[in-house]
Amino acid sequence: MKTQFIVDEAGHKTAVILPIDDYNALVSELEDADDVRMYDEAKKEDDGARMLFTDYLKSRKAKNA
Repeated sequence: MKTQFIVDEAGHKTAVILPIDDYNALVSELEDADDVRMYDEAKKEDDGARMLFTDYLKSRKAKNA
């Protein structure tokens, strides 16, 4: 990864410049990691109960009637 840094007057790095392909790859990896985190969180909350989609639609229709 070819990076460039922006520094302040004291020489401290304050920002980074990345090639767009590297940036897009990092964003993609972060999104994938977030998807895994959300999946793991959902699995923890899963109580095993399931409903057929047709039954869900019927119950939703009944609630809105």
